[in-house]
Amino acid sequence: MFLNVHSSYSLKYGTMDIPAIVSKARALGIHQMVLTDINNSTGAIEFIRECYKQGIAKEPDEVQAGNIPYHLKPIAGIEFRKEGQLLYIGIAKSKEGMRELNEFLSIHNIEDQALLNDAPVFKNAFIIYPFTRNFNRVLKANEFVGIKSSQLNGLYKHDLLQQKEKLVVWHPVTVGSKVEHRLHEYLRAIELNTLLSMVPDDSKCDPDEILIAEEALQSKFEAFPFIIDNTQKLMDACDLSIYFEPQIKSKNRYAYTKEGEMFDRTLLRRIAYKGLAYRYGNDHPVARERMEKELSIIEFKNYCAYFLITFDIVRYAMGRCKFYHVGRGSGANSIVAYCLRITDVDPIDLDLYFERFLHEKRTSPPDFDIDFAWDERETIQKYIFKKYPKWHVAFLGTMSTFKDRAIIREIGKVLGLPKEEIDTFTDPTKERENQQNSTYQKLLAVHHHMRSMPNQRSIHAGGILISDEPITYYTALDMPPKGFVTVQWDMYEAEAIGYEKFDVLSQRGIGHIREAVQLIKKNQNKEIDIHDFKTFKDDLRLNAILREGQPVGCFYIESPAMRQLLKKLKCEDYLTLVAASSIIRPGVASSGMMKSFIERYHAPDKVVYLCKEMEEQLKETYGVMVYQEDVIKVCHYFAGLDLADADVLRKAMSGKYRSKLAFEELVNKFFQSARVQGHAEELITEVWRQISSFAGYSFSKAHSASFAVESYQSLYLKTYYPKEFMVAVLNNYGGFYSRWVYVHELQKTGAKVYLPCVNHSDEVVNIKGNEVYLGFEKVLGLENKMIKQIPQERRKNGSFKDLEQFVKRTQITLEQAILLIRLGALRFTGKDKKTLLWEIYNYLGHNQKRMDSAELFQLQSKEYTLPVLENSALEDAYVELELLGYPLNFNMFDFLKTSYRGEVMAADLSEHVGEIVRMVGNYVCEKTVHTIKNTKMWFGTFLDVKGDFFDTTHFPNTTPMYPFAGKGCYLILGRIVEDFGFPSVEVLKFAKLDIVMNPVATD
Repeated sequence: MFLNVHSSYSLKYGTMDIPAIVSKARALGIHQMVLTDINNSTGAIEFIRECYKQGIAKEPDEVQAGNIPYHLKPIAGIEFRKEGQLLYIGIAKSKEGMRELNEFLSIHNIEDQALLNDAPVFKNAFIIYPFTRNFNRVLKANEFVGIKSSQLNGLYKHDLLQQKEKLVVWHPVTVGSKVEHRLHEYLRAIELNTLLSMVPDDSKCDPDEILIAEEALQSKFEAFPFIIDNTQKLMDACDLSIYFEPQIKSKNRYAYTKEGEMFDRTLLRRIAYKGLAYRYGNDHPVARERMEKELSIIEFKNYCAYFLITFDIVRYAMGRCKFYHVGRGSGANSIVAYCLRITDVDPIDLDLYFERFLHEKRTSPPDFDIDFAWDERETIQKYIFKKYPKWHVAFLGTMSTFKDRAIIREIGKVLGLPKEEIDTFTDPTKERENQQNSTYQKLLAVHHHMRSMPNQRSIHAGGILISDEPITYYTALDMPPKGFVTVQWDMYEAEAIGYEKFDVLSQRGIGHIREAVQLIKKNQNKEIDIHDFKTFKDDLRLNAILREGQPVGCFYIESPAMRQLLKKLKCEDYLTLVAASSIIRPGVASSGMMKSFIERYHAPDKVVYLCKEMEEQLKETYGVMVYQEDVIKVCHYFAGLDLADADVLRKAMSGKYRSKLAFEELVNKFFQSARVQGHAEELITEVWRQISSFAGYSFSKAHSASFAVESYQSLYLKTYYPKEFMVAVLNNYGGFYSRWVYVHELQKTGAKVYLPCVNHSDEVVNIKGNEVYLGFEKVLGLENKMIKQIPQERRKNGSFKDLEQFVKRTQITLEQAILLIRLGALRFTGKDKKTLLWEIYNYLGHNQKRMDSAELFQLQSKEYTLPVLENSALEDAYVELELLGYPLNFNMFDFLKTSYRGEVMAADLSEHVGEIVRMVGNYVCEKTVHTIKNTKMWFGTFLDVKGDFFDTTHFPNTTPMYPFAGKGCYLILGRIVEDFGFPSVEVLKFAKLDIVMNPVATD
């Protein structure tokens, strides 16, 4: 009887999630129900699955056999609205009907067309129009009219009585109760950006749009039994049981080749063994045995197409596009992936387990993460969307909720609270004071009810689905501003349905590597094989820089925390870097494993292992389970579980296993199997304790190895080609630190770095020999048009000869010209800034007529003699600070009023351990952390006057009295402490130092 049920996926409209809807229907004994969310089918498959999950929907043959006294039959559709007003409701008769509805909505979303007032004819879907519409035609076979019980009196002498077989019960469901209707009103007010009291009645549902017992609904229509019969017939004609799958089947493209699965197997084997020869040579029995093992599992799980599609993406990127990529994630555990060049991580070299990626008992699909440079990823995405047919490829969506406390501001706005009061409610420093405020408590109560509800759909960072059958069988498609069609559900629903995503991602580190290689070729005419990782990892110079913890600009290893860890470990080899990439993660560090690992790393002879098996499997990590693979190894070699069960147990302990009963069975299996191996009960219990405490924090070794490979590649470029590398870092959005830090690093290489110049600079930073010119791109206030036009005009027609010619050729505005003059970008004229600022008004002053066309003849303009106008280095530095964010040729310390630079330099800290010293540091960055007692403490990073880094710790008892105050130089009083050879400063007192005034400041 319920043809029009809304869930919370009817964004900012429905209030019930799908489990709640099914649970309420079960409690009321409802037998059939149609989920019809507004302009989306996000929850359709979840609704069908939930009905079976709660045990109240059964397979049709069971129902027909009469063995099931009660069941809820799930039906799905879409409610179509235009500008908030209901047009019609589509209900799928079958899977084909679901596809018709989804494709109809998708076309309108993709082509950005308004929905038609009349629905098209669907072969496999019903259409229900609201009774309030005017009907001056005979309804088509699939068309019906929904009538509410409150509208029955309107049937008297109504034309629709001539088509009474078309009338059906219409009882919309939107809220869980009449009380919940208030929450609905809040959602509508937020959506309409209006006051709660100003939400129009036609923009919200009626208070009685709740689930009621079927008998109660039928009683409302008892005078019109034909309407009940019509409704029953319509619902009986719908059957979506085909969506029910006791065992989830993969929905990904089943075959890569046109010839089908068997040809895929042959093709994958041929490519994989060709890659095996490339990676290992022709005589490597271990690699061949591993290859056969993996291929057999890949074939058994029908993942040949998945590997071939990923290979095709990588082949296109490396071949036609000459793009550099990094394959990371658990896929790096695969020798097949290594030989297909999806990844550069050698799983044999690192003893990586394929079972971490895929095994015969794995129920959830694996995925590859392929990273490209930030400006190359879209090219790869376009290739994928062009290669596969319409309706068979789409981006994954995401679903954000109201959990962000920023929604409290929105709730305050709809209540009409003044901005000043709302600001106090969103100020974290006033949290304790707000707790006593009744209005704030009301806002929190509303937020509590909506915080887990969907707020808006968006697009996944890089997940792409490639489907065998049309994706529209399972979802309608959106067209976000990004320009690629997107499914209406997220990765979790994709996994539940049976899709494995292809992650095509981007990161700045790859851009650094790619452009550095290009610049080296252009500037030094040297070809770099950046994939020659085996040479890099054994390079003594690279490992020396790692040991000193100074890899600024290098991917993943440049942050203060990572620099500290590298120095504490005295890291000087690849395997240690792989471990460091894992133990740096917050969970590992906070669990105490990081400290334990460092202690054991420096004293391996003192490590006490629980037993022989633990020593054999964990010797590389000194008895600490650093990686997820370590958990698998211990479960396999100590307890005797097969590798597949070991990985399932590992996954279960990381919180990704939903069946508590199945988990308990695996735990019992661990203990029973370990007893069979002959281990004592006390030993088994202790090993299990260590596994269970580590498993939730551990990181995939394959992930760490992928990061470490890229780190070495960056480190190689920084070590041997530092100038080109730092230019590449600047041109690819930097890294962990602010831009000026990388400019500083570039200057330390010995390069001559110049301010932007209209006759030398490009849009981005360029390098020629030893000379580097900053680009126009990062000049604050310079318009995009000028950023592109100035270098384009110069490249096309030659260098600018004087100010007048520059103005005429670029058609620059007065404001933009003044900005460039102040920065010194027109210094090629040989005139000082003040003179140029005077002269620019000759050409672009308020009474001057702009020349919008080229001159036939170049006429000399009059020259004027001006008095000598003073200009200072300090004044220039302030301009650079304003327009670049940092002074290029003026040390930040030179802004200080004091000449004091501290009594200890960063390079000498180890000589003063235990002493209280004064230092002066230029602020680089800070990090806030919460202590166990939920108080805040800070970690700071500074540069001393010699340009060396040092780090500070600010404990909760000192920081409130001596807070950070942004950029600038600070006087620091603190005690020097040392942890595993890494010195830092525990701050006692801390203050920002005064600077000299800008000579041209008016205030």
